[in-house]
Amino acid sequence: MKSLDQIFRELGTDNAPGQEVRQSVQHGEDQKKGATLAGVPVDFSHGDVDAHPPTPSALQAWNQGFERGAAQAYTEYRGLDTLRQRVSQDLGTFTGAPVDYNSELIITPGTQGALFLALGAIVTHGTKVAVIEPDYFANRKLVTFFGGTVMHVPLNYGDDEVNRGPDLGALEKAFRDGAGVLIFSTPNNPTGTVTAAHVIAQIATLAQTYDVTVVVDQLYSRMQYAGEDSYTHLRADQNAPKNIITILGPSKTESLSGFRLGVAFGTAALVDRMEKLQALVSLRAAGYNQAALETWFREPEGWLQDRVAAHQAIRDDLLSIFNGAGLRTARPNAGSYLYPRLPDLTISLTDFVRFLREQAAVIVTPGTEFARQDTNRIRLNFSQDHQASIAAATRIIDLAKRYAK
Repeated sequence: MKSLDQIFRELGTDNAPGQEVRQSVQHGEDQKKGATLAGVPVDFSHGDVDAHPPTPSALQAWNQGFERGAAQAYTEYRGLDTLRQRVSQDLGTFTGAPVDYNSELIITPGTQGALFLALGAIVTHGTKVAVIEPDYFANRKLVTFFGGTVMHVPLNYGDDEVNRGPDLGALEKAFRDGAGVLIFSTPNNPTGTVTAAHVIAQIATLAQTYDVTVVVDQLYSRMQYAGEDSYTHLRADQNAPKNIITILGPSKTESLSGFRLGVAFGTAALVDRMEKLQALVSLRAAGYNQAALETWFREPEGWLQDRVAAHQAIRDDLLSIFNGAGLRTARPNAGSYLYPRLPDLTISLTDFVRFLREQAAVIVTPGTEFARQDTNRIRLNFSQDHQASIAAATRIIDLAKRYAK
């Protein structure tokens, strides 16, 4: 049996995204030297809330929560009752199916907290879980942490526009082989792929047929780009699984990541378990921070459209740069992630990522965080300053050419 130290080593969660870079800026010379030689440092490991500031009135809403004092500081474990009422109405409208605020929704410390609670409420030792590859790195790590068994299912993305999403044949095989849980993101992190409507419908049918519990991460579903197919919410499908948890939050599109707010909603019995687990882990999402949810789905007219358009412009320029240089990159349908394919290199992916940091002042996430076999890909969160991201992309290409076979 593995020791706890061994388990935590294998999870590979020693540093927050970009942490080692920020530390080098504070304590070392490599990054300072890289910035001088390469230009403005760009940290593609997460979005830049300075370039894309939080939604208007977020600070005002937080201040009002602070002024409410104990009533806001010590909310119910699920979150402030009146706030859940309001949020549930907007989520019901957005997703196309009603949400009962009292039994079907919980406010969590970020969507990462929601993910932890959802899997903690579902996965135990020996639970077989279908995990998509590539997909958000914490999915497989949390399944492993809770003692579950990961069953890998490939993602169709890139050139396969018609069948975007989890490979249905492989998914059904995983269900036949005993997977009782499915977890996936749409839009997908790291590719930005939105699961096609017919694939969503088939996932719903398969989950019903095999009695599978589904956790679907829809964090970027508000950032849908113009000209893309309309977004389909699994929970609104006529054959939606009886056991389903949907995860959403304002940390990305709305740049409220510093507030650590998320929501999970779905099957009442699962939400009830999540509340019990939250009572042990954190008691509640930070009380004063919950007040910032008053601004969610209530932004000024035109604000969301402008935010999406700004990111689409960055996306299109980066796609042109990477694809023009031969670093094949699938077009994200939504969200702010790119997943370029590198040429064959004379160095390892680990070294390439390190050299990018040290020589080009660019921070990226290696593809192996999202799929075991993706040793030739990197992930970029392009929610950055537009011109700085273009310059950084050029530096990535230059470094790739320098070390190409």
